[in-house]
Amino acid sequence: MELKTKVNAEDGKQDLVITREFDLPLELLFRAYAEPELIEQWMGTKVLKLENKKYGGWQFETKDPKGNVAFQASGVIHEFSPNRKITRTFEMANTPFGVQLEITEFEKLTDETSKVSMHVIYESVAQRDEVLKLPFAQGINWAHNRIQEILSTLK
Repeated sequence: MELKTKVNAEDGKQDLVITREFDLPLELLFRAYAEPELIEQWMGTKVLKLENKKYGGWQFETKDPKGNVAFQASGVIHEFSPNRKITRTFEMANTPFGVQLEITEFEKLTDETSKVSMHVIYESVAQRDEVLKLPFAQGINWAHNRIQEILSTLK
């Protein structure tokens, strides 16, 4: 089955571009990235902090059924332009992946459809290639499917 979310990673480069079109109005799609309650639903993680402003911080955490931290990520928001763009750093705790820069742009296609484009820049080609060895494309596609499913009920 073809993934609806596209990941374009050119050989020898330290970045990648993720794109996905949604059957959601632009404003609703943007809310999925800006509102803690919606983020928690589609990511399946707890939002510990989310300061949607320049130099604001963010922190997400997921625990296993025994209460152990299974995933923790955090960063700094460098740009927050409602319905247009979020630029932030992303660092996952307890991994060798280092800090990455994410530039997420939102585009209105029609009154009822929109698109998200994420330009992710890693510290090195090797770091990006290690991330791509994980089920990265399947994971982001699953998350985007959850956005479509959850937000469709809010239209």
